[in-house]
Amino acid sequence: MYDVGMTDKILTWLLEENNPSVRYFTLTTLLDRALDDPEVLAARELIMTQGVVAKLLEKQNGDGSWVDPGRFYTDKYHGAVWNLITLAEFAADPSNEQVKRACEFILHSSYNPENGGFSTAESARTKSGLVSLIIPCLTGNMVFALIKLGYLEDERLRKGIEWILTYQRSDDGEERPPLGEMYDRYRSCWGSHSCHMGVAKSLKALAAIPVPKRNEQVDAKIRELVDYFLKHRIYKKSHHPEEIAKPGWLKFGFPLMYQSDALEILDILASLKIHSPQLDDAIGLMQSKRSPEGYWTLENSYSDRMLVSIEQKGKPSKWVTLRALRALKEYR
Repeated sequence: MYDVGMTDKILTWLLEENNPSVRYFTLTTLLDRALDDPEVLAARELIMTQGVVAKLLEKQNGDGSWVDPGRFYTDKYHGAVWNLITLAEFAADPSNEQVKRACEFILHSSYNPENGGFSTAESARTKSGLVSLIIPCLTGNMVFALIKLGYLEDERLRKGIEWILTYQRSDDGEERPPLGEMYDRYRSCWGSHSCHMGVAKSLKALAAIPVPKRNEQVDAKIRELVDYFLKHRIYKKSHHPEEIAKPGWLKFGFPLMYQSDALEILDILASLKIHSPQLDDAIGLMQSKRSPEGYWTLENSYSDRMLVSIEQKGKPSKWVTLRALRALKEYR
């Protein structure tokens, strides 16, 4: 075991069985237990039988959707898109039939087979993702979720990864906005400056690809998106680093859905072993939020709008604490 100022009390708290997903990630990403370790295997089993994953699957429709199938994106945060993100974040079992149905539902309703992007609505004509409503943050989120849920080798997902490599921007407002069919629809996503959320979720997706499975194009795109956040010191203005570009990113939360925060980006960069003085501000921000008892508080939450409540805003958060300790493990 290493020391990141993780007290026995905090470690015991994170390892409680009432949140088997946090227990699983604490064992594997903080304590470096092997995936075939008996305690790790037991935690994986608990994920599917108690807690958030089990409760979400109890509410699932027979076709793999939730609530209104047609509002898989627009029903925030009850629709299939948001629940698929949650299943992935909570390490749901990819071999579970209900998890597979959820993945297949999204691949039939949101995925566009022509270009690999993911859409906020289904085309009435093609019964697949409507090309005019494809957006980058959603595509990044769905690629991330599907990788985590066992679809990396699926040709449809490979095409989704290709969409990110082809279309995801990382420019800093220094050039004219790109033109073309994919870029002309949502100026909020494709304006004069790259959308921070699109960059964040695309980077999260590519970082989820295991290192041996990445090719040169994926590695190059990861470097490009990482450079974007280094230039911004994650949450600041690149041309005026004394100014904060994303005030909301100073409040740490989980899950973040299409939004992000400084801690989520720092956690991703830590997983990629990225080291730079340009991360010092974000690391300092993270450390400043630690309580004297050693935990971090949930400052931002969609929990009260989700089908299953996760954690309470303003209270100690196992998820935020897990992410922060993971980052400290790399950066201390």
